[in-house]
Parts: sequence; C-alpha cells; structure tokens
Amino acid sequence: MGTDTLRTPQDDGAADLRREQRGWYFYDWACSVYSTSVLTVFLGPYLTSVAESAADADGYVHPLGIPVRAGSFFAYSVSLSVIVAVLVMPLVGAAADRTGRKKPLLAIAAYTGATATAAMFFLDGDRYLLGGALLVVANAAQSVAMMLYNSYLPQIAPPEQRDAVSSRGWAFGYAAGSLVLVVNLVLYTGHESFGISESTAVRICLASAGLWWGAFALIPLRRLRDRRSAAREAALPGFRQLAATVRDMRRHPLTLAFLLAYLVYNDGVQTVISQASVYGSKELGLGQSTLIGAILLVQVLAVAGALAMGRLARTYGAKRTILGSLVAWTVTLAAGYFLPAGAPVWFFVLAAGIGLVLGGSQALSRSLFSHLVPPGKEAEYFSAYEMSDRGMSWLGPLLFGLTYQLTGSYRDAIISLVGFFVIGFVLLARVPVGRAIREAGNPVPDRI
Repeated sequence: MGTDTLRTPQDDGAADLRREQRGWYFYDWACSVYSTSVLTVFLGPYLTSVAESAADADGYVHPLGIPVRAGSFFAYSVSLSVIVAVLVMPLVGAAADRTGRKKPLLAIAAYTGATATAAMFFLDGDRYLLGGALLVVANAAQSVAMMLYNSYLPQIAPPEQRDAVSSRGWAFGYAAGSLVLVVNLVLYTGHESFGISESTAVRICLASAGLWWGAFALIPLRRLRDRRSAAREAALPGFRQLAATVRDMRRHPLTLAFLLAYLVYNDGVQTVISQASVYGSKELGLGQSTLIGAILLVQVLAVAGALAMGRLARTYGAKRTILGSLVAWTVTLAAGYFLPAGAPVWFFVLAAGIGLVLGGSQALSRSLFSHLVPPGKEAEYFSAYEMSDRGMSWLGPLLFGLTYQLTGSYRDAIISLVGFFVIGFVLLARVPVGRAIREAGNPVPDRI
C-alpha cells in the first residue's frame, strides 16, 4: 500500500506551502542580480562617466535645461526613480487588493524592469539621458514588484516561520548576486581576451542582469498562487485606497511608528548600496575590478549574515537583532569616511562589515513588519512598507548628491548618511513590538 493513503489534508497543505515558499525564494534569486550588478556595481560609475563625457567645460550636464554636476546625475536619477515608484505603488497595491490577483501584476512589474535593464546594453557614448530614463523605469518597476512579492510573506509562512523564510529569501538573492558577479568579474577583467572593449563588457553585464531577472522570474510566477482576500471587496481605486490605508494605519499607531523608524534607517541602507561604488571609484580611486571583488565579498558574506541573523533573532528577537545591526552600520559607515585613497585592503574590510549586516537587517525588518499587518490587508500595507523600503528612499540619494554638489567631496557625502542610522535606532528602540502585533490582530511569537 502506498504511503499517500496515510497523508492528511494538513500534510498536503504544508507541502503546498513549502512549494510556494521555494518558488517565492526564487524571485529574490531573479531580481537581486539587478540590485547587485546594475545598481550597486556597474551603473553608478558607468553612467557617471557617460554623463562626464557629455558635460560642458565646467563639468555640468543640462537635462531639461537644468544645470547638474555630472557626478551627481546618477544619485539624482535614483532619487527620481523612487519618487515615480511612490506615485505608482498605491495604484498597483489597490488593484492587487481589489482584484485579488497579485501574480499578473507582479509579472508586469518584473518584466517591465527586466526589459529596461536589458536595454541598458544601448547605453554608450554620451547617452546619459537614456541611461537616466532606463534607470528610472527599472528601479521603479523593481520597487513595485518587490511590494507585491513581499506581500506574499504573511500568506505563505505562519508567524513562527517568517524570520527564517524571509532570511532564506534574502540569502537566495545574495547567492545569485555572488554567482553572477563572478561571471561579470571574469568578463570585465578579461574583456580584451574576449575581443571586446571595456565599455562593451560593462554594457553586457548590465543587459545580462535583465535577461537573468526575466528568465528566473518564471519560477515564482508558476508556483505562487493568488488568494481571495476578505478585504478585497472594500478595496478602493488608486490614491483613494492609499488615503484609506493611511486612515486605517492611524488605528494602528505602533505599526506607523515602526514604518517611520524603518523609513529612516533603510534610507541610509539603500543609499549606501547605490552609492558605494561611486564613492570607491571617484573618491578612493579604486578600479572597477577592485569594486567588483568588494561587492562580491559583500554578497558572499550577506548570505551567511542573513542566515546567522535569522538564528540570532530566534534567540534574542528580531527587534534586538535589528538594533544591533544598526549600531554596526553606524560604525562601519563612520569608518568609511577615513578610508585612505588607493588602499583596496581597507575597502575590502569595509565591504566585509557591510556584508555581515546587510542581508540580516533587511530580512528581519521585512519579517517583523509582516507581524504588524492586519489580516487581509497585505498588499496595501506592504505598499506603504515598500514606499519606506525603496519608494521613500529618495532623501538619502538626494542628500548624497546635494552634499557632493555643494562640497565637491564624496567623503562629506558619505558621512552625511550616518544620521539615518542613529535616528532610525532611536525610533525603533521606542516601538513596543509585542503590543503592536496584538493591536494588529495577530498572534505574538515567543521571540519578537
């Protein structure tokens, strides 16, 4: 007699959830290559060099007639992309809750971003405006897709599993980033032996991230399933839904308090991720191969860091573990201000410090927020979360770009970000997360 006759509906349900979880991990595997190869490593220095080639004698480009220092163009483009995401995410989040069909919307966002990224192959010469436009589209689409992706977490993982499931998702993403960066490093450093120019090698690395994103997005789109939401019939269109979500959040002030803290410290995290390679190349005078190697180290250590911090959260709770990571972020970033130019060893030490806390701080923030979401309102609340994650992370790049524009120093620009981590620590420390979870109508885990 086969063992299938002994299976219960509970067994089948658990197996289905595990299958969905494994599919869910693969969206991190698909899209994290964009965050790593494009946003963190190649596009910043390359788009800056393209802008510099188009600049006037004083070092300024003039998009729409506005004088912009070429070294600030990338940071301003990142800032614009997240403002666009702020405008789009409420519309998509409301549509997801109203129709209960998140998967088609995830597909549209993912393939819009993947197509824009693949089109970066055509970014050459002095086409800085093309590069800025593709960055805005890709980054905004990534933000929308991540909002939808994150909103699956409370549906596919019970409360006691969320820290572990979220951490595994981040680990999958960093593992993919590491794998593709190795290939990028081989292509970039050996471009002459492949018979291509350095510029062509960079453009191939950019475009391949879009192809990877599109190919592996098929796995979660096959395995994740849409669910009817009890709140779906009450969902409102567009910004009316956003206004309703904000009014609803006012009934959960502790959820709002967590979002405020997360908005502040994550703004610092996202800005460090997007501007680190510009700092290394332009201020420290490090070559592209050194930068790729450092980011690769970040990716490898982030896998271990995400899993290790997931284990720490089981012992000390997610909130305490995140607070510890913010202390580490502050120390690491302050040390970065004093890094000597032309000294790759110290840059690798800094990269190691970032890698150990990067994945864990993001994964645990996501899982902690999932406990603060009222049941049936996942998409609309994660829309607000994603605004804090990427959609509201415009202030850091703007501050970085303005500081450089005013001082001409990337060191001053990087040290200006320390305040995000200090203020975020203070705000998060004041949030009683156990009470926040109860007030949201969710069970409180043993450790939180």
